[in-house]
Amino acid sequence: QVQVVESGGGLVQAGGSLRLSCVASGRTGRNCAMAWFRQAPGKEREFVGATSWSGDNIMHADSVKARFTISRDNAKTAVYLEMKSLRPEDTAVYYCAAVWTSSTWYVPLKSNEYLYWGQGTQVTVSP
Repeated sequence: QVQVVESGGGLVQAGGSLRLSCVASGRTGRNCAMAWFRQAPGKEREFVGATSWSGDNIMHADSVKARFTISRDNAKTAVYLEMKSLRPEDTAVYYCAAVWTSSTWYVPLKSNEYLYWGQGTQVTVSP
């Protein structure tokens, strides 16, 4: 049974930084694409960023480019989200997602392409 667990959320002032971590366990093997999504109160879940298994194909949403950086550690089946210059509008529950694909470079961008999800971690940015 695959488990996805996020950590690292919290309360930070605008302009501050946070680092989220996510580990997927319960299944081994290559080609695990991983992603971050977020959902603010009253809004739909939105894509933040994702990385292919190889790490060669990394995508970030336009709203977070140049502020957020995704990285991964395949030895741990882990993905990280480094968030800088945080804004109040970044306040949301951040979810990690994972899916095993057929290639090392493919990176799904839509939430319905991901099979395994974490419980989410709250990020709150105060003005």
